Amino acid sequence: MAETLLLDRRTKDMVEDYVPDGEILSSLVRFFSIFSDGTRLRILSALAISEMCVTDISRVLNINQTTVSHQLRFLKDVGLVKSERHGKIIFYMASGEIVNDVLLKGVEFLGY
Repeated sequence: MAETLLLDRRTKDMVEDYVPDGEILSSLVRFFSIFSDGTRLRILSALAISEMCVTDISRVLNINQTTVSHQLRFLKDVGLVKSERHGKIIFYMASGEIVNDVLLKGVEFLGY
């Protein structure tokens, strides 16, 4: 015996159309997993304030340079951070204002 859905057809269709799956779901999981690491969040928050090189990030946040470089690779891979070379020094920055918006929305959601 088939069970009857309590949802109306329109709501059912919207859920089926808008709940992500496949590649979109995988991309979203990867994107949001970036925010599950405290070191990455600290680096991202610092870069939302100012562009910095690895040495500056390391000193300001008291994190060793190898860890900073490793975490920056993750942040660049998902597009949250971009880099720009000035001579021998590479500067990193948040890839756009939306990065700061995402961080602020998290803080807002938590009520801080």
